[in-house]
Amino acid sequence: MRKVSSKFIALAALVALASCSKERSPVTAWEYNEPRNGGFEVGPYEEQETGPGLILVEGGTFTMGRAEQDVTYEWNNIPRRVTVSSFYMDQTEVRNLDYLEYLHWTGRVFAANFPDILKKATPDSLVWRDRLAYNEPYVEYYLRHPSYRDYPVVGVNWLQASDFCAWRTDRVNEFILVREGILDYAPTPTENDYFNTDQYLAGKWTGPVKTPIPSMDPNGGERLVRMEDGIFLPRYRLPTEAEWEFAAYGLIGNTIGERITDRRLYPWNGHGTRNPDSKYLGQMLANYQRSNGDMMGNAGQLNDAGDITTPVFSYWPNDYGLYNMAGNVSEWVMDIYRPLSSEDKADFRPFRGNVFKTQERDIDGIMISDTIKYDADSNIISLPGMVRWRDVSTAFPDDNLDERRNYKYADNINYLDGDVQSQAVGLIGASWSEPFDPSSGKPESSGMYEYANTSMINDKARVYKGGSFKDRAYWMVPGTRRYLDQRQSTAWIGFRCAMTRVGSPVGLGR
Repeated sequence: MRKVSSKFIALAALVALASCSKERSPVTAWEYNEPRNGGFEVGPYEEQETGPGLILVEGGTFTMGRAEQDVTYEWNNIPRRVTVSSFYMDQTEVRNLDYLEYLHWTGRVFAANFPDILKKATPDSLVWRDRLAYNEPYVEYYLRHPSYRDYPVVGVNWLQASDFCAWRTDRVNEFILVREGILDYAPTPTENDYFNTDQYLAGKWTGPVKTPIPSMDPNGGERLVRMEDGIFLPRYRLPTEAEWEFAAYGLIGNTIGERITDRRLYPWNGHGTRNPDSKYLGQMLANYQRSNGDMMGNAGQLNDAGDITTPVFSYWPNDYGLYNMAGNVSEWVMDIYRPLSSEDKADFRPFRGNVFKTQERDIDGIMISDTIKYDADSNIISLPGMVRWRDVSTAFPDDNLDERRNYKYADNINYLDGDVQSQAVGLIGASWSEPFDPSSGKPESSGMYEYANTSMINDKARVYKGGSFKDRAYWMVPGTRRYLDQRQSTAWIGFRCAMTRVGSPVGLGR
């Protein structure tokens, strides 16, 4: 992220020089930024700012799926050619230090009145325990001792990782507004006034404003930053499975013109796991378990110097500049797991897991602020002060589902793979409208993924990618895939964040 930005300065200059502006609409010929003709504002904009910790991954087409033998015989990663849009991804896995910053902020804001929120965010340190190993030191020290501050955070389930991404979005956007001089610092935020991007855009945030933005409205006054100003960054999120796999290969380093000269097995060239460069000859390229009982090699010449995890900047980055895309810890991605996802997903930006939502509003059209809520298992599902979201539904006429052709209900996790249309009964005259589950507004399932009865897969099974310090080299192949319940965590699964690239896939620099 740039230390000094000209966006707000240019925005202020726009107001001061409005009367001198000569830029006109090519459609209507009316001048932009002119209060006398209505005040339609067009601010200066170059391209999306790169958020802190992120690297631009230029997208493209690649063969997603199996690149190594299918040693498990699961046939769950059938090769298929897809296209991934350009996006941003964290250069490294999220560190313990990064997560402790999140816990510190969460404690300051919520712990006094809502201690369950801090408890919900805290990683499970007990994942290190093994009934036949002495791992108690990791239980006590791994997350909080400064010796491990640059090591990847573990013991975080998929839900916690997603919550971290949401928190990071708000903190980065708040920082941008403070940096631009629009907001003032808020050293003691509470559950009633902490900065939330959705609340701010809805005009419901009441925190400290340092320099209001003059409005071009003919009636004068001031306004908040809007999405149209291009100041806010898109949401941080987990990468999709396709994005993670594409980024891991780093094939941009093997591309000449429109031709990929060498396909990769790992995030580096060749079929070995040691560095072939004469300067670093024989050194391990990733942190993994080489063989039975060999976690790091012999004393005096440790092969990967990692008994468990290693600092996130260890080893060599791939050609995108991403570290540890093959080893150290496996990583959560957004996707719901299905064995035959490659056959069902779209060719462009493939992803399974869509549950379409919309912001909930009252009868006056005003967005509703949420309160703390718990699900049937006593898990927190919403935080106080956030904008409330709901699934789109036929119960709300404004959702216009009857007129939609691209989707008919909110939850599309099972679409073409587990819903009634993909079953035998669904092939005999079933339509969009029958049979439906009235509680969810989607077609009923006939039990293809009836958890623990017909399958160990359900709609909470999330994909995780890549090898870890306790895996063999096979799992470092980016095309391999595994899954775990989104509510569970382990000592070898971490995560990194991603962000959508808006606008040009290559940027003005190209």
